[in-house]
Amino acid sequence: MSWLTPGGLTAALAVGAAVAWGFGWQGLVLLFAFFLSGSFLTQFAERRAPRRTARQVVANGGVAAVAALCGAWSVAAGALAAAAADTWATELGAFSPFAPRLITTGARVTRGASGGITALGTAGGVAGALVLATLAAWLQPRGVAAGAVYHGRTRTLLVLTGAGVAGMLADSVLGATVQGKYECPACDARFERGNTVCHEAVRLTRGWRWLDNDAVNLAATLVGAAVAGLGSGYWR
Repeated sequence: MSWLTPGGLTAALAVGAAVAWGFGWQGLVLLFAFFLSGSFLTQFAERRAPRRTARQVVANGGVAAVAALCGAWSVAAGALAAAAADTWATELGAFSPFAPRLITTGARVTRGASGGITALGTAGGVAGALVLATLAAWLQPRGVAAGAVYHGRTRTLLVLTGAGVAGMLADSVLGATVQGKYECPACDARFERGNTVCHEAVRLTRGWRWLDNDAVNLAATLVGAAVAGLGSGYWR
């Protein structure tokens, strides 16, 4: 599959197997909806096919896979709603006619900078969360939904949409505050990965070295899962 590296394909199969084991075809439909929508949007926005690595797959789908193995539908759906919201916000925000602003201070930042948000991107993120939440509400299995309790579709829709938006916002806040940022000592070009070499090896200028974009994405899905678990009553 051209959207995945060999390692990414292996990770995707593992995530898919866990989701299928926990939720059957309903879980796979929800997982595929996230993967396909995100990949199509990335290809549309960047005009090239995405090549997702194993780290990226686990960062976006790992929490949902663990939740599926535990039979927690709402928790898994909240994690995927957060991943979808973040992906949709990033890709649709690229078409904003206005420069993004840092979520914490409102200062203008360059396009693609972590922590930068736009009205268009935020609206796109809400739409992504809503699409995944709507699908999850309709597919929700009675036997595993929200632990041992089945909630109506309207409540599930609201909870999962909120979980997705919360995860998206958490991603932006972490990106603006503690995600590792690097720059080239020679030309001051800025990067988000420490293994980059520009004129010379880049140096850490802000944030935590270990917290890269994949770690931030994982944290965002954890926030989405936690909010969904609390809102649905799974954490009782």
